[in-house]
Amino acid sequence: MNGTAQTRSADAAYLAARFEEKRGHLRAVAYRMLGSLSEAEDAVQEAWFRLDRSDTGEVENLGGWLTTVVARVCLDQLRTRRARREESLDGAVFSAPEPLLSGPEGLDPEQEVLLADSVGLALLVVLEQLAPAERLAFVLHDMFGVPFDEIAPIVERTPAAARQLASRARRRVQGGAPAPDRDLRRQREVVGAFMAASRGGDFEGLIAVLDPDVTLRVDLEETALGAWAVARQALTFARLAPYARAALVNGAPGIVTIPPGGKAVAVMGFTVSGGRIVAIDILADPARLDRIDVTVLDN
Repeated sequence: MNGTAQTRSADAAYLAARFEEKRGHLRAVAYRMLGSLSEAEDAVQEAWFRLDRSDTGEVENLGGWLTTVVARVCLDQLRTRRARREESLDGAVFSAPEPLLSGPEGLDPEQEVLLADSVGLALLVVLEQLAPAERLAFVLHDMFGVPFDEIAPIVERTPAAARQLASRARRRVQGGAPAPDRDLRRQREVVGAFMAASRGGDFEGLIAVLDPDVTLRVDLEETALGAWAVARQALTFARLAPYARAALVNGAPGIVTIPPGGKAVAVMGFTVSGGRIVAIDILADPARLDRIDVTVLDN
């Protein structure tokens, strides 16, 4: 191998190593943008392809460059997704997020990096309902501290307009995804009480752990609002309660329903705030459920 070839090989190895250092951060950005780990992985891989084809000799901040590339890839994906659904026969615009499951004992280190800052299922549901540019501005600025003057070129707006996008998104998020209690043990107790009441057909027990204004959403659609309506809905599905298994859903206590046969039919994420359940988000879409690894609950 001649000197030029050796230099190119060394440069490629150095670039690959730098990329691997940033991979966890890039996956976290893409997951918040797309709500799907598999799609996030694709976006990160596309960023690598673009890096490998680009002359980055003049790039001073490789992490910022890669974050911008991933953001652009995700924005294109969100716009394509929205256009495809607007053209569909049923007119559906949003797609249910793809939650991350882990055993009730805790997250693995890779999941901890991915889910830092409490990226609960309720938050992903609200993010799915934002316009693509709003979602990008909010995720990059509020979650990763990217300045608006760097966000503006990505969304083809002025910095002031990018700030407005994030502001609108923030109001939607604050209204639709309450901040969960920090005490994970207490969250487990509340969700455990919900499970016990559901199994026992205990209507009053359900009311006791539900916030008066609790919201129940199934695949993004609001199905029930208020403690009485949500409790009644929970009792309707009591027949499935024996198959409910405790799990962490995006790092928060949740439930996975797995009837005999080993295939999940529902994933429930709970938001516990003020010691009561304020939101329940259920994923029942078979297409999404098929992509979720439930074997992690057996480890």
